[in-house]
Amino acid sequence: MSMSGAPGARERLVVIGGDAAGMSAASQARRLKGPDELEVVAFERGHFASYSACGIPYWVGGEVDDRDRLIARTPEEHRARGIDLRMRTEVTEIDVAGRRVRARDLGSGAESWTPYDKLVIATGARPVRPELAGADAAGVHGVQTLDDGQALLDTLARTRGRRAVVIGAGYIGVEMAEALIGRGYEVTVVNRGKEPMSTLDPDMGCLVREAMAGLGITMVNDAEVTEVRTDDAGRVRAVVTEDAEYPADVVVLGIGVRPETSLARAAGLPVGEHGGLLTDRAMRVRGHEDIWAGGDCVEVLDLVSGQSRHVALGTHANKHGQVIGTNAGGGYATFPGVVGTAVSKVCDLEIARTGLREKDARRVGLKFVTATIESTSRAGYYPDASPMTVKMLAERRTGRLLGVQIVGREGAGKRVDIAAVALTAGMTADQMTALDLGYAPPFSPVWDPVLVAARKAAREVREAD
Repeated sequence: MSMSGAPGARERLVVIGGDAAGMSAASQARRLKGPDELEVVAFERGHFASYSACGIPYWVGGEVDDRDRLIARTPEEHRARGIDLRMRTEVTEIDVAGRRVRARDLGSGAESWTPYDKLVIATGARPVRPELAGADAAGVHGVQTLDDGQALLDTLARTRGRRAVVIGAGYIGVEMAEALIGRGYEVTVVNRGKEPMSTLDPDMGCLVREAMAGLGITMVNDAEVTEVRTDDAGRVRAVVTEDAEYPADVVVLGIGVRPETSLARAAGLPVGEHGGLLTDRAMRVRGHEDIWAGGDCVEVLDLVSGQSRHVALGTHANKHGQVIGTNAGGGYATFPGVVGTAVSKVCDLEIARTGLREKDARRVGLKFVTATIESTSRAGYYPDASPMTVKMLAERRTGRLLGVQIVGREGAGKRVDIAAVALTAGMTADQMTALDLGYAPPFSPVWDPVLVAARKAAREVREAD
């Protein structure tokens, strides 16, 4: 039944959030149902829609020279396709019982209610800000949206000093450290972990630390930030740990992100232990027939551990949007889950992982063996063959692949996709050794590094019994 209550009347789909998941959902629903059947209204509080947040470090670092290159589709292009996209408009309340949302125009301050028949929540994630004195000071930046990236660039343009401190050494922290080095800053990364890139096991993270040191980045591990100090004007001047003080003209938060679910929580919608909205396989919010959610604000099923987790990646967000738009548009689609694949780089060092780390496997009660091998990206005799380290986790007794981590130079990172497919298929390490992968000396040794690791892992499984 539509808002008018009349059978066959036009329905309204309301979308909260104008980036990957939200606009993919809006576009897919529009493809399936025309304007006479479905009205699509989308709200975005920022200045930009349908952009690549993953590209922000490369824009800040200068590899991408124009912000607009990160924008996949402009608001005008969405409107031309029949989507009523309202920019700089923030949804402030979801009235589930009344099937409506309240939104505020950030320019005029005017507020209004918009009824919906179907609702999509794609509110994304927000950078983690430590609960410290000075964490909200001028010159301290999270980097999650294009607006955040522009704000950071504006700060860099008007800051005379050249000292930057990055708090956190995950994907965002490592990529932003490299971006700031590229802009001529003296960069210190303060990390609470034993090694950078906590998405890797520490024995692989140390390879990343060595590469960062080679770029001239000062890496401070096992350090807890206790305060962000400011000057008399309220601008950041230093980051303080229990043991030291690091002068800073700009601070970037690279601690990670949390699902932005404050609206959903206030509306009484279900959230999980990681703070993300809980959905079924059709991306429908549990217990709510006409409300869907996707992107960085939801939790997803980890196909390896069998548990839910929060993974903030544009690849998943776009898939969620396709599923949601198909279902909201009258079709049928599901999102089965993830295996936790991610890839990044520090200068020419490529970093990739999929599946479980050692501590993940222990947490869910899995017993496992590990195998770590050194190989090369090409046949050893072929020019420019570069070293590569591959670590593999396999379950004891069954030999089921549990996870793979790869650190190396050119040609290393995307090899993780082999493992991602094997994880999705539930393959064992022994089964992987028979995979018919492409071979020629310019592309790999006769035995691809992933297969070498699989052979060693299969042997460890046999010997563990």
